Amino acid sequence: MKLYLAGLSSGYEPEHVARLFWPALQLVKEYPAHGQDAIVLHKSGTRVLCAVRWEKEITARRFSLTDGADKKQEEYEICRELFCMLRQRTGKQPPWGMLTGVRPVRLVRNLYARGMSEEQAAQHLQNDCFVSEEKLRLATRIEKLQRPVLAQVEPRSFSLYISIPFCPSRCSYCSFVSRTTGESAKLIEPYVTHLCAELRDIAALVQKLHLKLESIYIGGGTPTAISAQQLRTLMNTVKECFNLSSVREYTAEAGRPDCTTPEKLAVLKELGATRISINPQTLSDEVLRAIGRRHTAQDVLDCFDTARKLGHNNINMDLIAGLPLDTVDGFKKSLEGVMTLGPENITVHTLTLKRASTLVEDHAPDRYGDVVQMLSACACLDQAGYEPYYMYRQKGTLQNLENTGYTKPGFAGLYNIYIMEEVHTILSAGAGGSTKLVAPCGHIKRIFNHKYPLEYLRCYDVVQQRKQGIEDFYGQYVDMDPQTSC
Repeated sequence: MKLYLAGLSSGYEPEHVARLFWPALQLVKEYPAHGQDAIVLHKSGTRVLCAVRWEKEITARRFSLTDGADKKQEEYEICRELFCMLRQRTGKQPPWGMLTGVRPVRLVRNLYARGMSEEQAAQHLQNDCFVSEEKLRLATRIEKLQRPVLAQVEPRSFSLYISIPFCPSRCSYCSFVSRTTGESAKLIEPYVTHLCAELRDIAALVQKLHLKLESIYIGGGTPTAISAQQLRTLMNTVKECFNLSSVREYTAEAGRPDCTTPEKLAVLKELGATRISINPQTLSDEVLRAIGRRHTAQDVLDCFDTARKLGHNNINMDLIAGLPLDTVDGFKKSLEGVMTLGPENITVHTLTLKRASTLVEDHAPDRYGDVVQMLSACACLDQAGYEPYYMYRQKGTLQNLENTGYTKPGFAGLYNIYIMEEVHTILSAGAGGSTKLVAPCGHIKRIFNHKYPLEYLRCYDVVQQRKQGIEDFYGQYVDMDPQTSC
């Protein structure tokens, strides 16, 4: 399917609405040739032509935009007409309606902030955005659960993200910035050295700006891909440089059992991690092999058991719906297996096909089972005492679905809420790190580190220079009083 746009001030939203129905849509600059499957949007003044040719049939409609509508309203009206036409033409009903953003929960919160009641917000999302009843309930339920967490966020609070971009092997679905330990072994020691130096620089800025650290997240990659001694060096640097007295959560990903040893789990516990993540993705050995994992489901169970014996009492486990060779029954078995272990958090991701992943490179999107049924199986989490606490969406996600974190009462992952709802600053260290500075009025500025480990090492002086942007940003908001700043 091709998409041709003409006369629009912006084609971003119409393009992504069209991708709800044809994810592999190709945006073209020339009018499609006769007989080609294509969508055409052509705006001239306040008149718009919306047409689709598919399976040798043409559906077209001309309509007028509201007089005096601003660009945002015009964009909505165009997207609405396009969505309704494609929905009728294909028979598909995307569960999130015409929403293309990644933060539905934040959208709900913003509607309430604009003065809408819960009933009015629900009517808007269902009638104007075509969100299904099921997804509406999910988003509003999560918004309510997050309220007490967000109420505790202070103007000068922040979270610290530490990137370890190395893995034992690369999973076929992965698009993250990471290198295998085999191909990048020589980089790891100098990387940890520079990372610790960057953390010391950040700590100095934190002290100067009187910021309050609330949560820490060591992610990747796979942080436990580095040695136990390197992990100890890193976490000791954090302990020595930052005031941890206000930290409410300290998460470290220990995602893969093929590199998460008892020694490393002990280091994490000893040096302050209060939450870890052991991520099987599936408990099917066949599916694990298909995605390039070099361990078995039993290895995951053994790793979890070791973590419990070492005193880790807040563990998250990730599953992915839609992996190659997985089935609805297979996913249900994985979910039941994880629930039997009783981790405090279970995060269910829907497979996302990213351009940088080998799944896309191998053109394998048609192998997947019914992902909707897989996510529907998660209803059993309610009966087991879990409730959804955060949720986000990604472009390229199978069937336009979502990723949802579930928690036992009292164990909601704070960092996950903070970063997805963009309620306070995230200071990032390491390759691929993205610092997100949040002002009291909600204004956001981003500062990016170099993407790849080698680039990060070679251009470390630039990484240091960019830290000045943090001080400059906070210099604009001296008192950090939400009533007077901005």
